[in-house]
Amino acid sequence: MDSATSSFASQLKQLHRAPEPEVLKPLLERARLTPAEREGAVQVALGLLADLRAAQSSGWVNQFLQQYRLNSSEGVALLSLAEAFLRVPDPETADQLIADKFGDADWKAHAGQSSSRLVNTATWGLIVGKALVSEGGQGGVLRRLISRAGEPFVRQAVGAAMRMMGEVFVMGRTIDEAMRRMKKPENRGFTASFDMLGEAARTFPDGRRYFDAYMGAIDAVGSDPAAGHSISVKLSALHPRYEVPQWDRCVPALTEMLEALCVRAADKGIALTVDAEESERLEMSLDIISAVARLPRLKGWDGYGMAVQAYGKRCRAVIGWADALGQETGRRMNVRLVKGAYWDSEIKRTQEAGLSDYPLFTRKAATDVSYLACARDMLAAKGIAPAFASHNALTVATIVAWAGKSRDFEFQRLHGMGEGLYERLVREEGYKCRIYAPVGGHRDLLAYLVRRLLENGANSSFVHQLADERLTDAELLADPVEKIAKVGGVRHPSIPLPRDLFAPERPNSEGVDLQEREVLRSVATSIANSPLVPSEVEGRMHQGSETRPSTSLGTSEMVGRATNAFPAWSSRPVHERAACLDRLADLLEAHRTELMAICVHEARKTIPDALAEVREAVDFCRYYAAQARQHLLPVELPGPTGERNILRHEGRGVWATIAPWNFPLAIFLGQTVAALVAGNAVIAKPAPQTPRIAARAVELAHEAGVPRDVLILAPGGPEVGAAIVADPRIAGVAFTGSTNTARKIARALLEDEKRPLVPLIAETGGVNAMIVDSTALAEQVVADVVTSSFRSAGQRCSALRLLLLQEEIAESTLEMLAGAMNTLIVGDPADPATDVGPVIDRTAYEHLMAHRERMRNSWIKTIDVPAQGNFVPPTAVRLRSMDDLDREWFGPLLHVATWKAGELERTIEHVNAKGFGLTMGLHSRIARSAETVEALARVGNLYVNRSMIGAIVGSQPFGGEGFSGTGPKAGGPHYLPRFCAERVTSTDTTSSGGNATLLSLDDIGF
Repeated sequence: MDSATSSFASQLKQLHRAPEPEVLKPLLERARLTPAEREGAVQVALGLLADLRAAQSSGWVNQFLQQYRLNSSEGVALLSLAEAFLRVPDPETADQLIADKFGDADWKAHAGQSSSRLVNTATWGLIVGKALVSEGGQGGVLRRLISRAGEPFVRQAVGAAMRMMGEVFVMGRTIDEAMRRMKKPENRGFTASFDMLGEAARTFPDGRRYFDAYMGAIDAVGSDPAAGHSISVKLSALHPRYEVPQWDRCVPALTEMLEALCVRAADKGIALTVDAEESERLEMSLDIISAVARLPRLKGWDGYGMAVQAYGKRCRAVIGWADALGQETGRRMNVRLVKGAYWDSEIKRTQEAGLSDYPLFTRKAATDVSYLACARDMLAAKGIAPAFASHNALTVATIVAWAGKSRDFEFQRLHGMGEGLYERLVREEGYKCRIYAPVGGHRDLLAYLVRRLLENGANSSFVHQLADERLTDAELLADPVEKIAKVGGVRHPSIPLPRDLFAPERPNSEGVDLQEREVLRSVATSIANSPLVPSEVEGRMHQGSETRPSTSLGTSEMVGRATNAFPAWSSRPVHERAACLDRLADLLEAHRTELMAICVHEARKTIPDALAEVREAVDFCRYYAAQARQHLLPVELPGPTGERNILRHEGRGVWATIAPWNFPLAIFLGQTVAALVAGNAVIAKPAPQTPRIAARAVELAHEAGVPRDVLILAPGGPEVGAAIVADPRIAGVAFTGSTNTARKIARALLEDEKRPLVPLIAETGGVNAMIVDSTALAEQVVADVVTSSFRSAGQRCSALRLLLLQEEIAESTLEMLAGAMNTLIVGDPADPATDVGPVIDRTAYEHLMAHRERMRNSWIKTIDVPAQGNFVPPTAVRLRSMDDLDREWFGPLLHVATWKAGELERTIEHVNAKGFGLTMGLHSRIARSAETVEALARVGNLYVNRSMIGAIVGSQPFGGEGFSGTGPKAGGPHYLPRFCAERVTSTDTTSSGGNATLLSLDDIGF
């Protein structure tokens, strides 16, 4: 970091994921008010509450939002409709969306409840709308009337309502329109910070369009600098790969673009603020902001600023950093303090990543404490021009109390929200307030609108609480410092630490924060410096040890050894076998980087995929250990008196577990430890492409306490697997791989008529389809398609093979997909910047490339890849019909077809007819469509409005049906029993002289 941030670098690191009480302790002291300050703040706040309530009762929009709160089904329905309706191009799907959102809500309960005539009129419209989309009765009569009128006025009315909602929350469709609107009487005394709508760029052309929009806005605002308006810039809107692994690529580019924008703003004499992003981008943002602040050509410009989010644990350190930067560069940095906009998604990401703690506070009151502490620092800072963005009356009143007579700062609020809070302060008391004013079309509004409404509609938000008539003024204005002090600053009890996500059953696997640059560098360096070397087990193989199975005789000896070892292992108590799995999980985490390095160098996995592989293996071990303790103990079953019935789960004997190369650690170990904890001995055969990771896993299992003859590694080619399966002493086979190989194994198990019938657990591939309708958000679809199709070079069983787009949105979606594909980095998987590595070997490469070449005339998009190595270019291919794809292509080749509106059920039937049943995806905002797919799709795993890869052990059990597998699902509650023999002992307890249970009963009830 540069000199301005060097003194805060250690603070930023220490605070990032520090325990909440530890972070809050100094903040509580800084935010605490004296009794006199508290009394003064409350008096000011009471006046602001009166102003707010007056404004809410006078505006129909405020009353409408108050009537339909986000914690009601009607509020959720309206929000969902607003989010999707305006982007739907075809009337049929628009009607389905309206019917879906109107159908189940209880609009009648709101009839006549508002003091606003407009709100009550709107409610009656919603009641009529529900009747129109309902089946039979009144709805049928109304539909016939509409049909005679010849006008689908419900759709038109909904569209008008959605556009009206857009006008409430967007200052203007263009910057000129927004500036004109700021001149209206209701905005008298306020200035604006205009923001060009757009949550993030998905393509480089997106970034360029946003850049041009910002430049145009600067020129427009700069035409009247005396008005005092400014511009807000979101860095993620300027670059589609604003990510830590792409640091060296995106930070210089963003610095250059921000420099150009700032130079233009300085020349025009207006201010520019860099908006806040998610916490994982914080250090990138600081680097970019600092670099631009130090430019000689911007010296003396006091219009430069940044937004800081108070919900982040590092917020106070960032305020100190901004103060130091301002003083070093001879300016006052405009710092906008906000409470935060990505709280829910940051919580989820941290849990998914299995990180040590959250980067933000888990209680709203803790964020309020942080905000107040940072506000006090800002008021005292020499290098900061403070701006306080808040809709909370107590927060505003506290700042007023601390500032005294000073007016050397400004407040900020969102356009369309918080009316009434600042009007008197601005027009009568001389305070400054800036309106954060989105600019853009209604389609661009949607993601912004949902985020803002959810943020302010959360149960803990001041805006939500203000609308709750049950809360008294005293409760609304309760001191957040006292609230947090009372609970000792501890984390919210309903938000466990990521490690405790699955408690008390088991710990979550531990993650590594690859979004922290130094951590990512360290891991990448360790992997680069860990070339493949033979492990101890592998060394013995090459020395001709008996553990190396090269012939059928060798496999026979191995099965014999395992058969002899089975009885002792099977007789060990379940908890002892489970303890071995727990120790193995701990060893896997202790050797995480080493195992990741083998996955990268041998299986050609990228660094994030290698980390996910190790974590999944850990989760399998702990999950199956916990399941065994819960479900493999003897169970006493009910029956008639005088009889005892006990069900026991016991090992079957020796299992063969045959693993694939695409998950050479997770699946290899998952199958193996399931068989082990169920009481079986195991011959574990890895794929011939990935023996080293398997060898290291077996070494660690032995170290964890699994006897060497109970778990025997059997590396080699198909002949080794065939020899093991053919041995009649094998009591079961667990296989993951191709459908053809699964069929061969099934036939081999039945060839010898003298051989007992043994179970086969098979997980195979799939022609996995994603269905996308016209209500889906294209940006989300494209991100999930890229992840599902091209991550891991498409070499996942669950990967997307067939993209089915509704005709009306196909071309626009494919255009965005092509742009997103252009942002991918294909290269060395050991490079942290790589998105797509090579396929596993030359055979796979030639097979995929031959198919790709046959489809050359149908290419939609392909990208360049390195000339040397087994790099198959990520490629999207157009099909004439979805029926043209009838097999799995195991690589980064995406096939695309279209379907017609109204033919969802027929589309699902076509996918089902292929016979595969592993995964399916759906992108739609119509809940009934999701229900239809769920009811009709014959797949093991259905993913709705998300990517199709990355199943979590215990949460998303994985496995298919049809050509895609036998079940039961790996990582699910029914997996372990399949490895067991179920045995029941029934004992007549009266045979030795009467029913002791009945004879010993006492008389009761008298």
